[in-house]
Amino acid sequence: MHVTHPASATWADQQRFRDSAGWKLLSSAPWVAGFLRAEFTTATPRVALESFHASLDAFLKHLRAEQPELPLNEAWMAAQYADSWVKSGFLARPLVDGRFVYEPTAHTARVLRFLDAVAGSGTNLNSSRLSTLLASLESLAHETDPDPEARIRQLEAEIAERQAKLDTLRSGAEPALLTDDDALAAARSILDLAANLPADFKRMRDGVHDMLHAIRQQVMEASVTKGVAVGQVLDSDKQLRSTAEGETFRGFTDFLSDPAQQARFREAVTDILTRDFVEDLTAAERGTIANLLREMRRQAAEVHASYGKLSESLHALIAADDVRDSEALRRSLRAAELAVASSAALTARVPAVPVRLFEPRFATLSHLGIFDPDDHAVPPRLADAPELSAADIHRTPITPAADTAALRAAVADAVHRAGTTASGGEPRAATLETVYSTLEPAHRHLNSVRYLLELARTEPGAELDPSEFETVTVRQVDGSERVAYLPRVAYTEAPTATTRQKETP
Repeated sequence: MHVTHPASATWADQQRFRDSAGWKLLSSAPWVAGFLRAEFTTATPRVALESFHASLDAFLKHLRAEQPELPLNEAWMAAQYADSWVKSGFLARPLVDGRFVYEPTAHTARVLRFLDAVAGSGTNLNSSRLSTLLASLESLAHETDPDPEARIRQLEAEIAERQAKLDTLRSGAEPALLTDDDALAAARSILDLAANLPADFKRMRDGVHDMLHAIRQQVMEASVTKGVAVGQVLDSDKQLRSTAEGETFRGFTDFLSDPAQQARFREAVTDILTRDFVEDLTAAERGTIANLLREMRRQAAEVHASYGKLSESLHALIAADDVRDSEALRRSLRAAELAVASSAALTARVPAVPVRLFEPRFATLSHLGIFDPDDHAVPPRLADAPELSAADIHRTPITPAADTAALRAAVADAVHRAGTTASGGEPRAATLETVYSTLEPAHRHLNSVRYLLELARTEPGAELDPSEFETVTVRQVDGSERVAYLPRVAYTEAPTATTRQKETP
């Protein structure tokens, strides 16, 4: 029996990696990976086409001026370099909301993540990550323990520990808080965990795109039968879901279907952003934490959209086969009818029992519908329209128009009474509030107030002081009253007869 060395599988993976876009990116000029690392971050997973070209042009200009020894193609601009990176599989250029954007492919995202880890000065080893590792190990050991008594003892120990913490807090003791350095390390560990998700979503989406491309090619070429194509898609989807990326997508889909977990996630993010240590994070890191759930939703929506397109293409393939089967069946039935009609050996016979070919038991293999008289029955007559009378017609109440004659008379009367009560010197002015209080209840509405303000604006014998206010009570169409605050208006002369009203509905 031939024994395979354990390194054979890893060697095959290495060979596949050498043919991937990730290896090509690592083998390219260092400035390419450096520019992509600076352009695509956790806060900016996508960049608009125009912005990407402008940034790349500025970087190329800097490289040619500062480092002329670099082997740069002098004839190439940003658009040519971007096109070459799309062809090499470094970048993708999807159409999002009617605009082209650039985003790293799954291989590029993993390579950039690897370069951030090995080229940066930070470390992934901290107390927060070790605590997360310990909690995950304990949870795995607890959830896989077949002994119910052991699980009960562990849960009781956790309850006792939490009860001790509750007693400590109720006694008035200050809670033990993480230091700012430990809190920053924990926040950056969360960002590091979240940064691995986009690459998994991209690989899942790319796998669905590959299946979609294969199905569309088979539909156009008609190279396989319906059953074989469906089987291939189901097998490919099963293999895709069994990968690490598929597990990530399935877990996140389960998370999205649980409203309680989403509420806890949003509440935790809101609480973290209100802590003092968040001020030491960069603006990009704070934005990533705030938009974490929305970004993961967007990436999952892209995978679901790819699955939707795959379902549509698979349906088109099946429908195309059904149409072909139906046409072939119709041609066969027509040929049989002609053969029976032209045969001299066959004579007309009266069946002993009437045959109803449109009953369900006579359904054809291709679900070909045969004429059923019940399907062509005349539909029942529609009910008569209801009759309406004059009593059913109601006019919508509206605010009446201003009675200009009554309002002008009220202003003139108020100015006259103010002048007669003056003890000497300049005549006293009548305010809008005074004029409004003398009106009949039927005139105390909004259009009257508007007309009085229009008189103050157009008449020479009136002044409007916006620094002071006066109040009037306005009656509305429904009978309720509202208080309006108006700038102080003083009338010193009676209005002339040439003022026209600006009508307001």
